[in-house]
Amino acid sequence: MATIAYSLVSALVMLSISYCVTSLSLNHYDNTCPHLEYAVKSAVKKAILNDKTVPAALLRMHFHDCFIRGCDGSVLLESKGKNKAEKDGPPNISLHAFYVIDNAKKAVEALCPGIVSCADILALASRDAVALIHPTTN
Repeated sequence: MATIAYSLVSALVMLSISYCVTSLSLNHYDNTCPHLEYAVKSAVKKAILNDKTVPAALLRMHFHDCFIRGCDGSVLLESKGKNKAEKDGPPNISLHAFYVIDNAKKAVEALCPGIVSCADILALASRDAVALIHPTTN
């Protein structure tokens, strides 16, 4: 009986993993926002020229965003009234370079309003920041 239950659970896990893998795409925004990656990379590149700490700051911000409940962009939200936002919590109080994400979001919204999530912009910006400081990986 335990073997059947184990097999059933294993099959369900494998099925859910294969579904997740097949539903992810490297070119998800190619049709809906074709210049997305250029807009984000440009905002990141401009910020790095002015502040060499941006790559580390964006990578850390992305890590902190993903750490609690997944990569949902919640670290970007502002506190409102008595509701304390994640970004103002003790582990996140020293995060910086939010302006880079704000600038990238403005550029993306100008190209394709309401299409790209802030969480995706944060992920792309973090990737680009790391890639820009390691030119051999571009």
